[in-house]
Amino acid sequence: MSEIFTSPELKHFLTSLASGELNLTTEFVWVILATILSMIGGAIGGMFLAGKDIGYQFSAMLGSLFAPAGVIPAIILGLIVLNLLTNN
Repeated sequence: MSEIFTSPELKHFLTSLASGELNLTTEFVWVILATILSMIGGAIGGMFLAGKDIGYQFSAMLGSLFAPAGVIPAIILGLIVLNLLTNN
């Protein structure tokens, strides 16, 4: 297990992730992280908006399913713009 944490590939990946370097793997990690955070935020927002009306569990499930529908395209578009700006 210690070989995984001391591998040069993982060190390079974490360094590029922390420094803000945009490549295919870091962009994929940012999209996954944004999706997870949007699902959490959508669940909380759904509970605040419709929790009393349709139930807290159902509104949290709907909020967590519908929130990434707006976040994923925005994150992908933002990463494309950042990639274009950093290449110039």
